[in-house]
Amino acid sequence: MRYEGPIYRPPSEADSLLIQATVGCPHNKCTFCTIYKEGIRFKIRPVKDIMEDIDSASQIYGQNVKTLFFPAGNTIAMKTDDLAEICIYARKVFPDLERITVYGSSQYIHTKGPSGLKQLADAGLNRIHVGLESGNDDVLRHVKKGVDAKRQIEAGQWVVAAGLELSLYVVLGLGGVVLTDAHADATANALNQINPDFIRLRTFVPKINTQMLDEVESGKFKMLGPHGILEETERLVRQLNVTSYLASDHYTNYINVCGKLPGSKEKIIKQIRAEHQLPESHFRPFFIGEQ
Repeated sequence: MRYEGPIYRPPSEADSLLIQATVGCPHNKCTFCTIYKEGIRFKIRPVKDIMEDIDSASQIYGQNVKTLFFPAGNTIAMKTDDLAEICIYARKVFPDLERITVYGSSQYIHTKGPSGLKQLADAGLNRIHVGLESGNDDVLRHVKKGVDAKRQIEAGQWVVAAGLELSLYVVLGLGGVVLTDAHADATANALNQINPDFIRLRTFVPKINTQMLDEVESGKFKMLGPHGILEETERLVRQLNVTSYLASDHYTNYINVCGKLPGSKEKIIKQIRAEHQLPESHFRPFFIGEQ
């Protein structure tokens, strides 16, 4: 099996076989992300090479692979027919596969349209991990996400309608002090319209070699402290009207809250409020991320 450039996968794919389908990210302009900024140009690997790596994996692990993740940062940007082909082939080689997943940004999902997403579901793709980040257009423009809330909502709705599982990532604090309420309110609205299978919370941490770090250090962007993040989290959760599973499975977060909504909403809010009573010195210190 062959790998090129940084290889990342979601925490929930920790036990998955990783077969690289793409290299880098076709957008690669987000001001908070440093992963592919060091000269890694986006490219799509030939289907033949991907299939060869699937065959190599079967020789190493046998046919009993249960979950498969196709890195890198935006594999959904592959041609629909090609992505469908490698999903079908993977299920042929690994007949016991329970899940095939990819990363995908909303703008590239949107280009597939409902029919393309249904084709991928029929081919055996199960789940797409999507960085929603925010439902607020001002925040999305500021971080150069390359997509607006309307297209993010439409893309998410199409994924769900196609029968694919949708795991959406929200970055707490991405609007800073100035846009905290707008960020929470618009993000809750987007999530309510999409109703994804999973909502995964992350907390904004400035990363090395990013524009956002420059803005933090210059004072142009004022970050929320632990209490501010907890207040934003409560504001977001309180407005959710979804049947999603909420998780905060990441090292950037100040607290770990999780549960199936709507049943766990009040428990989660009580936990947030209890943690808010603790002094800010109780929580992890400020740090600059390296990945």
